[in-house]
Amino acid sequence: MLNILRVQSKDLYMGMYVSALDRPWLDTPFLTQGFYIEAREDIDRLREHCDYVLVDVRKSRYLAAELTVNAFRSRPIPLKGRKLDSRPRLAPEQIFHNRPIEPYRDDTAWEEEHPKAKQALDTLLQDINDIYSEVIEGGNIDVIKLKKSVGPIVASISRNPDACLWVSRLKMHDEYTYQHSLGAAIWSVSLGRQLGLPKRDLRSLAMGCLLMDVGKLRVKPELLRANRELNLEEAAQIASHVEYGLEIIMQSGITNPDVIDMVAHHHERFDGSGYPDGLKEDTIPTFARIAAIVDTYDAVTSKRDYAEAISPPDAIKLLYNSRDVDFQAELVEAFIQAVGIYPAGTLVELSSGEVAVVVAEYRARRLRPKVMVLLDAQKNKLEKSVMLDLREPGENNNMPALSIVRGLDPDVYGIDLAQVQY
Repeated sequence: MLNILRVQSKDLYMGMYVSALDRPWLDTPFLTQGFYIEAREDIDRLREHCDYVLVDVRKSRYLAAELTVNAFRSRPIPLKGRKLDSRPRLAPEQIFHNRPIEPYRDDTAWEEEHPKAKQALDTLLQDINDIYSEVIEGGNIDVIKLKKSVGPIVASISRNPDACLWVSRLKMHDEYTYQHSLGAAIWSVSLGRQLGLPKRDLRSLAMGCLLMDVGKLRVKPELLRANRELNLEEAAQIASHVEYGLEIIMQSGITNPDVIDMVAHHHERFDGSGYPDGLKEDTIPTFARIAAIVDTYDAVTSKRDYAEAISPPDAIKLLYNSRDVDFQAELVEAFIQAVGIYPAGTLVELSSGEVAVVVAEYRARRLRPKVMVLLDAQKNKLEKSVMLDLREPGENNNMPALSIVRGLDPDVYGIDLAQVQY
């Protein structure tokens, strides 16, 4: 019997392990490609979105005779010419050796966590501004202040990441370096939480992301903001921010090896095409592999002098298509599960034609999270925004519940997310 078989959606039942879909999984509500059918709802959703799926016989549960008699009568998918994974997937315990891995759960509701996240983020932003200003003046990083400021953010994301991501996405700051460092830190802690890393590691991830671009303070600002192609010499000057960053954190007495690794290697790439050392695969420190993902995601979803921002769904597709090329596949897939296709603060169009911004529940309910409606179906601004749970049916119970149709570019329809009030 073949290990991977094509099964028509009508022949699915619980216990099967779905290893692939007949369409890009990012176009479906499933959180990850590779999952067990656990409930009748899973079968209904698969039938709604797919004509057939691929089932891994080795991983499927309840491998009784009926698996080989009825459900697998469909013609096996031909494997000739199909690109297969070149290596087995690793569990978090295998990626993070000698670290206790334990899943987190949401301990607070978004409404309860929102004010705590806002206060923690406001404090951290001010402290980062002070720390960077001190470095600009030739001083060292205030490590004690940094550790103290990072704690509340890590605690908030550990309890429920929705609120912190919402606040951070809606905040707009004058200095891209500060905004980018803060955004990357929040994404990294969210990813670490998804992986089940202990809180001390979440703090290291936050500190590493906040400091990985500190060396840019020694690079000419006109190069950082140039909206043209750089020559080789100018590109080398930009790349030197890694060396400068290491000098700054060493002079400041920072000895955390994970933080140092993130500053030193966040531009390395999984296939060895990065810099400064051309490291590849597991020769890249694990925390640096995380830093590379969140650095890229936050950069491409932020407006810069030399590039327009792209929508979060497009950024997710960019990361997904770069698995085991630029970034480790397992970490990319964990990141997508951590932030969803439409994370908090993402502008979206609903099936009704209305325009909304995603607020919460975006991880488990990819197409039906909680949103705040900003524009009506004719794209006119509402006098007052409306909070809406897309899981609930519409006013007319005969009408299906609304869902997200597509993500929108951040600047579309002239919406200033910084002015959105909860």
